[in-house]
Amino acid sequence: MIRLLGLETEYGITVEGRDAGDLLVESMELVRAYPGPHAKPWDYHPEDPRRDARGYQVRHLTRSPDDDNYRQQDAKAPPVRDQRSDRVLANGARLYNDHGHPEYATPECASVLDLVAHDRAGERILLDCVAERERQTGKRVRLYKNNSDHFGVSYGTHENYLSLREVPFEALLAGLLPFLVTRQIYAGAGKIGVEQDGASTNIFQLSQRADFFTEVASVDTLHRRPIFNTRDEPHADPARFRRLHVICGDANPSEFATALKVGATAMALALVEEGWSPGLEIREPVRTIKDLSRDQTHRWMLETMQGAKTSAVEVQRLYLAEAHRRYQGRDPETDWLLMAWDTVLRDLEEDVFRLVDRLDWVAKLHLLEEFRESESLAWDDPMMLSLDLEYASIDRQEGLYWGLVDAGQMRQVVGSKTVADAAADPPKDTRAALRGLCVRRFPESIASVCWSRLWLRNGDGEHLLDLSPLAEGVPPRLLEEVSRARSVSDLLQQVQQGARRAETPVAEASGMEE
Repeated sequence: MIRLLGLETEYGITVEGRDAGDLLVESMELVRAYPGPHAKPWDYHPEDPRRDARGYQVRHLTRSPDDDNYRQQDAKAPPVRDQRSDRVLANGARLYNDHGHPEYATPECASVLDLVAHDRAGERILLDCVAERERQTGKRVRLYKNNSDHFGVSYGTHENYLSLREVPFEALLAGLLPFLVTRQIYAGAGKIGVEQDGASTNIFQLSQRADFFTEVASVDTLHRRPIFNTRDEPHADPARFRRLHVICGDANPSEFATALKVGATAMALALVEEGWSPGLEIREPVRTIKDLSRDQTHRWMLETMQGAKTSAVEVQRLYLAEAHRRYQGRDPETDWLLMAWDTVLRDLEEDVFRLVDRLDWVAKLHLLEEFRESESLAWDDPMMLSLDLEYASIDRQEGLYWGLVDAGQMRQVVGSKTVADAAADPPKDTRAALRGLCVRRFPESIASVCWSRLWLRNGDGEHLLDLSPLAEGVPPRLLEEVSRARSVSDLLQQVQQGARRAETPVAEASGMEE
């Protein structure tokens, strides 16, 4: 199976002269300032965020009271769909506003390194929006790839993995929960202070998100957040697939950390799909994910349900050892990920500062600690919190992460040309290629669009282009032929012919009017 991968990142935003009550509209206008080719509106009909993977539908999603900070204070808020301000881009991605934050969702990728490139491309695209918005208003706009405002509000970075429906939910939860609780030792972005459970600003912790989890498993994402999200929206054939929607991760400026986080998670998921189990259960996972993040000793000890003591590194080694046994030699990308995973775990045990050029939390800790000592500051000094935030700025001239990159102190895993290409073009081996092609060639003919389908206007009505059967890849011949289409009619005809040639249907073109 080709496993589709995707990342959704909500960006922190500040606008000169604006406060929290203005950020909903400011984020809407930032998205609408996107200067490149795009299509709209988004098709919400296939989505149901209240459908739970455990086999039922919840009555409502819990709402965070902090969302009120992003509502207009002196005027009626726009309708929800207008608030989203959706833009579907020529590279297959989606750009929109979510609860007062501009959000970029990558196109579906089949390669971890492709995903890293498209995640980085999202930053370039948003910087284009910033430049246009600043030109329109004369006001300074700044964006941050982070997950916390240091005032108790968290916003998400969600990962998506195509997963097999045949695997029982209970097996997924039992198999992946220990992995998700412990992977922050290399996937955390680092943060000064604790924002929940008796807030303190006197420590540096691994994860920006760990503070905000209160449940083991739940369909919610905005309030009462779970470590294991149970939303059941596959965006593919629901009889065959589910989508593992991971919300417990941080936004990683580091390309290396992003690659390892996604690659290791994809391999852990594959192990569970193949029937493997880590053979342990963590006692009190919600407490443990926070304790590990806040552990100043960097030993990261935890307790199992059997009463045994082990470390987060050893839990990760269980997954790595089995992944190495099963997947070593599968392809160069997998071999690189296995080597990187092994090296990182060894360095975490022996000397975490060996990882200063790869992991965000280590790079940030080293940077902040040097400054704190040189200036004789406490962790809770406002200057320290300001520097913490500036690490995540996506502005190449001001972001502290980018300062490390320019100084040759952070490893990159994709080149700048690859990122530039990803900002313009979709991956060629996933269904995003067809979506991107339609957006580039026929944007005015798109009546609505989402991950799994497009409605295309033609002379005889609106036609459905169903992308769900393409979850496992796009036949190169089909993509080549469709790319030569001179009209929507040509495109639909080429898709129909491709479907007939394929051993199994690859797409549908229906003349049904919506």
